Amino acid sequence: MSMDIDPRLDLQSIRIVRAIAETGSITGAARTLGYSQPAVSQHLQRTEARLGLPLVTRVGRSVRLTEAGAVLARHALAITSALDAASGDLADLAGLRAGSVRIAAFPTASSTIIPRLLAALGTAHPGIEVSYVEAQPPQAVAMLREGQVDLAVTFSYPGDRADPHRDSANGLSMSTLFTEEMVVVLPTGHPLAGEDVIDVGGLAGERWIAGCPRCRGHLLSVCDVAGFSPAIAFETDNASAVLNMVASGLGVAMLPRLALATAFLPEGAVIRRHTPTSDRSIHLLAGIGADRVPSIAATTALLHRIDGSDWGLTAGGVRTPRAREPFRGFRASRGHREAEQAAPTPS
Repeated sequence: MSMDIDPRLDLQSIRIVRAIAETGSITGAARTLGYSQPAVSQHLQRTEARLGLPLVTRVGRSVRLTEAGAVLARHALAITSALDAASGDLADLAGLRAGSVRIAAFPTASSTIIPRLLAALGTAHPGIEVSYVEAQPPQAVAMLREGQVDLAVTFSYPGDRADPHRDSANGLSMSTLFTEEMVVVLPTGHPLAGEDVIDVGGLAGERWIAGCPRCRGHLLSVCDVAGFSPAIAFETDNASAVLNMVASGLGVAMLPRLALATAFLPEGAVIRRHTPTSDRSIHLLAGIGADRVPSIAATTALLHRIDGSDWGLTAGGVRTPRAREPFRGFRASRGHREAEQAAPTPS
């Protein structure tokens, strides 16, 4: 008894079904793939005839995948990823004269890590086409899982009892690029501003300026260890806004070193180390086996070679706390530097 179903599928059919699943229409799939709508419809009809199974059903002006279409779409990402890896291996033979990599990273990396990476890629591998999108860690991880990006630069606070990043990265390849210390920002007139190292417990009665949800969670964790719950008066992801709000006497804040790298410290605010100390880790996430693609492997290697010491970052691992050492190396205005030099030194 002969079988009527031909199990062989061409790559274009797989890409079309995946594009329909992502866009919800044949027109959207055609636009994504760069083909005309009639060409996609005709190819789809030929595939359905060859399989003897409908892959889509039309609902009004849109289409919906049938059970068979959904099965094919479910396998499409793995199939196309494997084929992309094969194409990447061929590009490797050509000496990385071609290839692409899609990256997502959090906002403060956009003005620090990413420009340095793009410059290095342009010098080492000018043939690699790079696309970049800014996204907070939860969104970047989701984009990675959905196949929208190849690499995600994220951050976490591994010392916190609750670390949402640990669960979100489950099943992905993860390496730690840098570790950085957290610091507190105080108004210059604050009673503790003359101290080199601030006991967070001494800030229990202050109003706090918090950042993104994950940063806010870390603040709550540190304050909990110090024995109090912070009164959060304002929230903003903008480090410059935080610094100016503190300088205006609106509250105190806790920021990572990288957030200060490209910000300008206004007069009226000071940066201090704190105890208990806390760190933030910066990670690189990718799909399992993604390093088989040469353009991704080359980008990963360059990311791990970036020197972040001028931003106060330590490569990989966990930073060794140095709580008793005064904070140095922040870009400040002339008036602010003079005020810092005139500040009393604790005995």
